Amino acid sequence: MMDWTDRHCRFFHRLLSRHARLYTEMVTTPALMHGDVPRHLDFNPEEHPLALQLGGSEPDLLAHCARLAARWGYDEVNLNCGCPSQRVQRGAFGACLMAEPELVRDCVKAMVDAVSIPITVKHRIGIDRSDSYGFVRDFVGTVADGGATVFMVHARSAWLTGLSPKENREVPPLRYEFAARLKQDFPLFTFVLNGGIADHAGIAAALATVDGVMLGRHAYHEPWFLSQVDRRWFDDQAPDVTRSDVLQAMREYAVRAVAAGAPLRAVTRHTLGLYQGMPGARAWRRMLSDSRALAAGDAELILAAAAQVTAPRLAA
Repeated sequence: MMDWTDRHCRFFHRLLSRHARLYTEMVTTPALMHGDVPRHLDFNPEEHPLALQLGGSEPDLLAHCARLAARWGYDEVNLNCGCPSQRVQRGAFGACLMAEPELVRDCVKAMVDAVSIPITVKHRIGIDRSDSYGFVRDFVGTVADGGATVFMVHARSAWLTGLSPKENREVPPLRYEFAARLKQDFPLFTFVLNGGIADHAGIAAALATVDGVMLGRHAYHEPWFLSQVDRRWFDDQAPDVTRSDVLQAMREYAVRAVAAGAPLRAVTRHTLGLYQGMPGARAWRRMLSDSRALAAGDAELILAAAAQVTAPRLAA
């Protein structure tokens, strides 16, 4: 979710669910070694529980970055072994690491030895045509020797050549049964299923065979879905959040973000799906995408756009 789940997005999503664990966009080890560390690692206290997802393949550098994550207060470090983009492959990390399970094991061990917070791994079920169950089983078994016990399984293979990142989310078939078999073969480990799940029925089916579910683009494009997960899956009986609550909190947050130097668009772009499927959703998106209105930096634009959605509509 690079360029998507930044701190503004995560603050918004936390308003919708108090319990879902949030993950950062992937941050590479070179960015933390040579870039602006606070810009990459700073987050809002409200975001907990929060995991930092790292991209890298050098154990010592990953250990250094894990120590930074612990110092910044993250609850988990997640190593990305699933991203198939060419840019990530050129950096020798992401899904191409599945071809080198011993290296991933060493990376995990270096981080486990460096910090006390959990080190987890997100991976595919195969790469290119190496997509037999035995391939991912052996990958998990080897990586676990480094100390990882929690695995996020994107249940598709990653085709490193011939497909775009978007096609890699759609063309390789989903094989949820591989995640279920991993849980059977490694019952003491935690397996979280990712890929293609877009409703509560899908979550329920997954939880019958694995320990958790990770939502990505569905939660981003239809964020109101997250407002239902606390009651349904975390047995939280607190009053349901309302869109009005969320909008008021986002307006106040946007005021602070703009005062700190962020463009208003950086905040509002993550909320465009809030009214997905509702009458007036197009007006909401149009107002929050208006370049002239956004350039003014007035956070009241959020409430003004919402008023266009909720205003009574008279039949002719």
